[in-house]
Amino acid sequence: MNKYAYRNKLAVVTGASSGIGRAYAKELAARGCHVVLAARSKDKLNALAEEINRQYGVQAYALTCDLSKANAPRQLAEQISELGLLVDILINNAGFGTYGRFEEVDPEREQEEIMLNTAALVDLTHRFLPDMLRRGDGIIVNVASMAAFMPCAYSAVYGATKAFVLSFSEALWSETRGRGVRVLALCPGATETGFFDAVGGKDMAAGQNLSTPEKVVQAGFRGIEQRRSYIIDGRTNYFMAHMIRFFSRRRVALIMERMSNPKRH
Repeated sequence: MNKYAYRNKLAVVTGASSGIGRAYAKELAARGCHVVLAARSKDKLNALAEEINRQYGVQAYALTCDLSKANAPRQLAEQISELGLLVDILINNAGFGTYGRFEEVDPEREQEEIMLNTAALVDLTHRFLPDMLRRGDGIIVNVASMAAFMPCAYSAVYGATKAFVLSFSEALWSETRGRGVRVLALCPGATETGFFDAVGGKDMAAGQNLSTPEKVVQAGFRGIEQRRSYIIDGRTNYFMAHMIRFFSRRRVALIMERMSNPKRH
């Protein structure tokens, strides 16, 4: 393992107001990182920033933004620059999913999903990676999902965006390897966040062995230390993700459709 020196570095965490983003921000702060917290919820961000400042003695900056909107990544980068901050670590965590028959899902909502899950992630990476490479030091963690490994009927757009995140991250890992920057796709399975409530598929979580945001974040740190291109949280999830290679793509799509069919939930 090759441990990274986090103390006195600056990390940007998107989707920091709850779930995996909140857990990431707190763990980075515990390791001595200053953190920029980015999300839509001003009150939650301010409360988290105050908690981090008080508990860990590092600087936490709360910057409200909606990264599903055009130009929001540029505006966030400009705010960070105006504060005189240089970004060492980028945690692209912000994202959401939709659930239901494709033709019945709000198309505007799915366009926002694509913008947030993929376009904003690429834009922020473009804005911060060049300086990391010039300094020969940095980390980019892109939060993907188990959904990246298989077609997700009734969450078709969500699964496709996460497949994009995984492919993009692995390609970027290979491009930056040996240049001082570590790139990782973090792939959690079902996790105790507000995800299922947000997609309107709360019953889908019933009976699943949910991980916690804290466990997911620890997997992310392990992946960085091991210089992995991706890491899956949980041994069962790991076997599931790779077991599908023994089936035809058609069969996997049909299995996922049966598992996710709204009639079952």
